[in-house]
Amino acid sequence: MRLKDKRTIVTGAASGFGRGIAKTFAREGARVAIVDLDLDGARAVAEEIGEAAIAVECDVSDGAAVQAAVEETEGAFGGIDIVVNNAGWTNRNAPLMETDEATFRKIYDVNVLSIFHMTKSCVPVWRDAGQGVMINVGSTAGIRPRPGLTWYNSSKGAVNLMTRSLAVELAPDRIRVNCIAPVMGATGLLEQFMGMEDTPENREKFIATVPLGRLSEPQDIANAALYLASDEAEFITGVILEVDGGRTV
Repeated sequence: MRLKDKRTIVTGAASGFGRGIAKTFAREGARVAIVDLDLDGARAVAEEIGEAAIAVECDVSDGAAVQAAVEETEGAFGGIDIVVNNAGWTNRNAPLMETDEATFRKIYDVNVLSIFHMTKSCVPVWRDAGQGVMINVGSTAGIRPRPGLTWYNSSKGAVNLMTRSLAVELAPDRIRVNCIAPVMGATGLLEQFMGMEDTPENREKFIATVPLGRLSEPQDIANAALYLASDEAEFITGVILEVDGGRTV
């Protein structure tokens, strides 16, 4: 088991990539806090996993809520070794002038501010422990942006760069910080990413831009997260790992 007895938090874990990551981590021996705004969904995933999981309700854009989730996880598991900042949000694919300020703020609150909150809550824990691992879920949108998702693209560019800066600053504390950049995947946000262009024909056109010929799946992202979280990656930090079938080449 590659994560035996590791105590982990996965945000946005009630569905999609987060659910896949949480189930994979548990299969590899970790105890997992399924952290999500959707408590019923989080409980369902925790029940799928069994005794190794707990469900924790949390709005990741709220600093007090993140601190409470970290404290609840610490109380249940006796500490925290790994955090996966997976929770994300996007505007519906549309011309950039059609996105209002409230939507813009929500994108940044969920995608970027959440990592600030998690860092502030977890770094003291990891400094006391002498080590820690953070994995952020960015996006190829922050590397190879597409029209219609400008504000989302920019938020993921922030996640990608934030990861590298955190990695450098926290390395003396033996805290590793890495990022996964998935290509568009088969998750609940797919219709948002496609917007008015969401037709079978347009999905095929997008897939044609991916050299390996398909969208990403939760297990693809979970496998990457498993490696980055494991001791096999103990000398890996500040990496943006593109899980994209070659799209950003």
